[in-house]
Amino acid sequence: FIQLGLKAALEAIEDAKLSEDTDMERFGVASASGIGGLPNIEKNSVVCATRGPRRISPFFIPSSLVNMLGGFISIYQGLKGPNLSSVTACAAGTHAIGEAAKSIMVGTADKMLVVGAESAICEVGIGGFAAMKALSTRNDDPQTASRPFDTDREGFVMGEGAAALVLETYEDAVPRGATIYGELIGFAETGDANHITTPTMDGPLRAMKGAYKMAGEPKVDYVNAHGTSTPINDKNETAALKELFGGKENCPPVSSIKGQLGHCLGAAGAIEAVVSLMAMRDGVLPPTINYTTPDENCDLDYVPNEARKAEINVAMSNSFGFGGTNGVVIFKKV
Repeated sequence: FIQLGLKAALEAIEDAKLSEDTDMERFGVASASGIGGLPNIEKNSVVCATRGPRRISPFFIPSSLVNMLGGFISIYQGLKGPNLSSVTACAAGTHAIGEAAKSIMVGTADKMLVVGAESAICEVGIGGFAAMKALSTRNDDPQTASRPFDTDREGFVMGEGAAALVLETYEDAVPRGATIYGELIGFAETGDANHITTPTMDGPLRAMKGAYKMAGEPKVDYVNAHGTSTPINDKNETAALKELFGGKENCPPVSSIKGQLGHCLGAAGAIEAVVSLMAMRDGVLPPTINYTTPDENCDLDYVPNEARKAEINVAMSNSFGFGGTNGVVIFKKV
């Protein structure tokens, strides 16, 4: 996960075209992952059990800690500002965006690099989620196993990946001619206080309302849904969106990209924020693939199966995690 995140971070910083006089003591990093170095935890646990604790790698702990993602990036890039880390399950990437924004807003940093990364596909990772019955069992047809909002959805498919964004003030970005992909105009975090794995409608709705209020209640043109392809999440998220926007008829197009990428856990929020920004830039609504059988409880415009051209000036991105932790961000085209 550190390797994936470092690669994304390097690309984001290169794209930002920083000036030579950038104050690196005012440039921080907010990293995010849900599980971190799970494959190395699995590997070294086996080594410990079969060969003894003296054979454990000295790199085991540094390669497992989630905050080492930000640590490595800070070292490689010389980022000496705040070095923060969000470990909030599948909301981690979205929470890292909010934490980075807060650092700039309160004046502890001028720029923040946000990076979310996850690489948890290993035997114990798949086995653990399978034991919870969170994964799709459509093993005979893996291409259509993840089917957000479809009536036949029955679990998610795990994915791996990373994404990174550079946050800074408009006044810092414009003079050097930086490419501005969007403005962060709203964000919010809430807790369900309900169940370790089963989401509610209330928690996500309050997060959406909080971000929407901070953004000034604009006309939202697209919602990148959490959309996990699980029965309860997709139903509750749909209901919350209808409550937020005042009914089905007022809801903007909604889609989940987890059918294409799988569920990248703690990296999902960062990846989906980038996808939302690219959707605004290109004027394209990403599709919800594998949507074949409508569900009466999921009755919005999910941009089924094929991308669609559209003018997107404001986009919302939702992330909800185990433990009842929720995060929402809203971007505006500049």
